[in-house]
Amino acid sequence: MKNKKLSFIWFALTFLFCLQWLFVHFSHSHINYPLNVILPGLAVLGASFIVTWGAELAELEISQGLAIAFLALIAVLPEYMVDLYFAWTAGKNPAYTAYATANMTGSNRLLLGFGWSLVCFLFWWRSGKKEILLDKSQRIEIFALIVATIYSFIIPMKGTLSLLDSIVLVGIFVLYIFNTAKSHSEEKEIEGPMEIIAALPRNIRIFLTVFFFVFSAYVIFVSAGPFAEGLLVAGERLGLEKFILVQWLAPLASEAPEFIVAIILALRLHASTSLRVLVSSKVNQWTLLIGLLPVAYCISKGQISPMHLDARQIEEILITSGQSLLGLVMLSNLKFNIKEASLLFALFITQLFIISTEVRYIYAVAYIILSLLILIISRSTRENFIKMFTESWFKKSSQSF
Repeated sequence: MKNKKLSFIWFALTFLFCLQWLFVHFSHSHINYPLNVILPGLAVLGASFIVTWGAELAELEISQGLAIAFLALIAVLPEYMVDLYFAWTAGKNPAYTAYATANMTGSNRLLLGFGWSLVCFLFWWRSGKKEILLDKSQRIEIFALIVATIYSFIIPMKGTLSLLDSIVLVGIFVLYIFNTAKSHSEEKEIEGPMEIIAALPRNIRIFLTVFFFVFSAYVIFVSAGPFAEGLLVAGERLGLEKFILVQWLAPLASEAPEFIVAIILALRLHASTSLRVLVSSKVNQWTLLIGLLPVAYCISKGQISPMHLDARQIEEILITSGQSLLGLVMLSNLKFNIKEASLLFALFITQLFIISTEVRYIYAVAYIILSLLILIISRSTRENFIKMFTESWFKKSSQSF
């Protein structure tokens, strides 16, 4: 009885976090700093809990991988909003092209360099275990990212983002979803507030699952923008450069939902699932999101034209590609340990405010060299990396048609 009472209180409090911002939003109330950060921030927090509940319930009907893919897609909605806004505006004002790529590269590096490492650190702190073991089914996400990362090195070479990139990257995302949907659905044990709902009749449970996803997506949609703007105001008061604000502070706000989801799961000792959420978010951003930027740009511009990248943008994409390669080499053996997490975090945190072109290229090369060294030195990593291709889901996909 006590657990049910606590579950009900937590359930009500979570929805209250969301409803308070919906009231502010629909009443068009004017709020000043710091409430313009706190109130939408609470809404993002509440929606993040609700989307995890929706994913938990969805796993009773579909595979964990597909449920997490939906979770990641909803959690990353704020990032899509920000990036597509910049890409759309760039179609009319080329100066905004830099902001679209700045936000995209910043969010990707934040997700991998900080997010993946944070999950490992939290799991170590809570359990004392220094290694996270991934499920074999997570090869789907990892292989999708490997293919997208290899292709991403082509973008800085040609210096543009075009509709051809859209076709390739969105195609990788579609194949990823297709194969995730085919993965086996295992029986899931529900914990916490959702135990009560899981015991309800199936048709009611399915309705509530859909409601949780739709409601949380809408709350994130209406609160992420004001939350990001509030953080930007706070950042400007600290005297930070605008490009840095767009690259690091805005993604910190837009990445908040998936970070919160991952933290909750890690603290509940579901480290593999926690890391899977962030890896799936990385798939979303590194394929579908980047692929949609040239589409938004061309529609806004009113003609088929590539987005031209300047030297700074090329450098940022190259560093992001290098970081992705290193992270995926580490995950290819389906393990992620505290030493690997520490290396990714150290490389990430030391590059935050780099201005020098030479140093940015040094980081990009360092990521690539470290990836190659790990593949050369570690036989098991090398064999598993190769296995990703020999047993790829692309091959399975071609056999399905």
